[in-house]
Amino acid sequence: MHLRYPRLEINLSALTENTRRIVELCGEQGISVIGIIKGATGIPQVAEAFTDGGVNVLGSSRLEQLRGIRDFGVDKPLMLIRVPMMSELEEVVELCAGSLNSEVSVLEALNDEAIKQGKVHRVVLMADLGDLREGFWDKEELVNVALKVEREMRGLLLEGVGTNVGCYGSILPTPDKLQELVDIASEIEGKIERKLDVVSGGATSSLMRVVDKNIPEGINSLRIGEGILLNRDLGLFYGYDIGGMRKDVFTLKAEVIEVKVKPSHPKGEIGVDAFGKRPKYVDRGMRKRALVAIGKVDYGDPAEIFPKDMGIEVLGASSDHTILDIEDYPRNLKPGDIVEFDVNYASIVHLTNCKNVRIAFIESKN
Repeated sequence: MHLRYPRLEINLSALTENTRRIVELCGEQGISVIGIIKGATGIPQVAEAFTDGGVNVLGSSRLEQLRGIRDFGVDKPLMLIRVPMMSELEEVVELCAGSLNSEVSVLEALNDEAIKQGKVHRVVLMADLGDLREGFWDKEELVNVALKVEREMRGLLLEGVGTNVGCYGSILPTPDKLQELVDIASEIEGKIERKLDVVSGGATSSLMRVVDKNIPEGINSLRIGEGILLNRDLGLFYGYDIGGMRKDVFTLKAEVIEVKVKPSHPKGEIGVDAFGKRPKYVDRGMRKRALVAIGKVDYGDPAEIFPKDMGIEVLGASSDHTILDIEDYPRNLKPGDIVEFDVNYASIVHLTNCKNVRIAFIESKN
């Protein structure tokens, strides 16, 4: 079959291996993993690889992604990992086993909808421990709302408490920070006279505590996406290398459409680019350059795709073209040749959302 470009290849066997490794690593410390599929736009085959690797609950912030994997035939409990919108409560209750919550009015409406549908919807109440995204800031309010859910909302089950760190305010999941969540859970458990099923200690960044084996006792669930899909950020930003992880899950391939020797600095009066920015250009003289047929509308930021071959440098991009410096590349690139790139979490989100990028699935072992 004739291949079409640009294309994002997803190595499903590598993804399954990564999932299994994270599930086992967390399981050794009594922690279950919720597999977060939103980084790959909820592609059903990605969700299948998560379940093949041992994940028993799948989560996303987008209902359409959860609906897509359910329609595909993935039969696992689903969790909405963002506070539900009032306008979507009917579908939330119908589709999801549970959701993360931090608003009393939403909980009350969610309770009414669950009773209407004859269901019990599981809720995890979120505590804001300083990252300043979702969650109750006033911990006394959180405890009181937990009591309200437990005692007054028969359509809801108080499954547990959770927190988010590192996604907005860049707050690190230190042992002391996560202990705050354990202490909140303990206070609630004392008042409701039962153990909570879930104390959710954050996302991929909390894997640092698992690796160091200093995650507070009582944390029993993590919501992991990037740490399975790429396992890149912890090593790049914090020096954490989780052994046994595959780095070849995603490969972006783009086709060369022009190869020329050109000046490295634009000629003429410089204004703004197509996106209203004023880039800085370095004059390196005449250089051999290649254009590939992919651009910012496909992957977002050209600084977030990384040529696999040495000697190729991403100079920048417009909407539909990416400009590469290939002066030091030993091969003689020509139109029709394919350049391969590694990607990061942000570029995966863009690429898997872009209709112009073909998604291809491969199965290969190391």
